[in-house]
Amino acid sequence: MPFFCPPPADMPIDVVILTEDRYATPNPANWYERQIATEDGLVADALRSHGLQVERRSWADPDMDWRDTRCALFRSTWDYFDRFAAFSRWFDQAAAQTRFFNDAATLRWNMDKRYLAALREAGVAIVPTVYVACGATTTLGDILAAQGWPEAVFKPVVSGAARLTYRVDRANAAAHEAIFATCVAAEAMMVQAFEPAIVSDGELSLIVIDGVTTHAIRKTAKAGDFRVQDDHGGTVHAHTPDDAERAFAEAAVRACPELPVYARVDFVRRGPGDYRLMELELLEPELFFRFHPPAAGALAEAIVRRLGMPALAA
Repeated sequence: MPFFCPPPADMPIDVVILTEDRYATPNPANWYERQIATEDGLVADALRSHGLQVERRSWADPDMDWRDTRCALFRSTWDYFDRFAAFSRWFDQAAAQTRFFNDAATLRWNMDKRYLAALREAGVAIVPTVYVACGATTTLGDILAAQGWPEAVFKPVVSGAARLTYRVDRANAAAHEAIFATCVAAEAMMVQAFEPAIVSDGELSLIVIDGVTTHAIRKTAKAGDFRVQDDHGGTVHAHTPDDAERAFAEAAVRACPELPVYARVDFVRRGPGDYRLMELELLEPELFFRFHPPAAGALAEAIVRRLGMPALAA
């Protein structure tokens, strides 16, 4: 795949598109890896159209000297939560050697889903959430009773791809107490009120580049499931956001400590104009450029601006 070819050895690298070991050389026969290649290829082509030298590497590549690139763009680093200790060490070392997009402080803030509490304090409507510290003795039954929730979802505060994510209700909470206790003994967890709209309507994802919505998709779960990710059988549909949805997404992004270059705002609709933020994805979100390729160009332009480079004439 030509857009994954590295530049000549004597050429400086302007942007490294970050992935993980599994996807460093995408297999075109695998639909999921082909999809990753398509997304990263659109970004690489857009960056190259500005005269930038672009390379694609795993964050864990032992041969990479991060001092040799102007910046690193996080894209498909989807194993970071499975290798969090190693990833954190690499993150701190590489952040001292090159520039990150999004910036390192924003990414650190977004790695731990307790950032949702900060957004709530800033006025963003989030799905009702309770955080459970590692080692706490709180039970699911206690939380459901105290909050008055008939159903909930629990998951780690550092996670992705629905890792250790379970849906529970008052009738089956007791059956999940053992796994919940095991999880809490190992790491901090969060319990969120279950939003029925996830099943009935799906989850909206608006992609916001440099503060402006470029496009949107709607994710729906397969029958009998509540997880909307395509690697769990969910499906993705094109969606045209209305003004209220755009306003909600862009306000959530503006509530961040710093304006991110890119963001995916995941939320549910409870009713007309009534939204609840599920997650604000700033670290390694799939941005669905295949649904709207011009957004890859918008991202490239935002990076060029942040690097202080003159934009090339069209």
